[in-house]
Amino acid sequence: MTISQAQQDVDQWIKTIGVRYFSELTNMAILTEEVGELARIMARTYGDQSFKNSDLQKSLPDEMADVLFVLICLANQTGVDLTDALQKNFEKKTSRDADRHQNNKKLK
Repeated sequence: MTISQAQQDVDQWIKTIGVRYFSELTNMAILTEEVGELARIMARTYGDQSFKNSDLQKSLPDEMADVLFVLICLANQTGVDLTDALQKNFEKKTSRDADRHQNNKKLK
């Protein structure tokens, strides 16, 4: 699936199953919630916290997909082509960081 296809699929799902998009502000709050759920799994899997029984049913891939789904909703609502945005972001990072990471003593 391409990013463009994902944007189309999310839009179709919203219009047929989800009824309509939540407001942009509501989706921003939902995105924050989903990132928090992802952070919880990361902290327990890779960090120092232990799992609670209620955490054991959570799935890292599913939480990442939840974040991506809501981000795609926001992109669709605000007219952002994520393929184009990601390509431009790669160009920006490549230009800006061409030597920066290579010369970073902390990364060696």
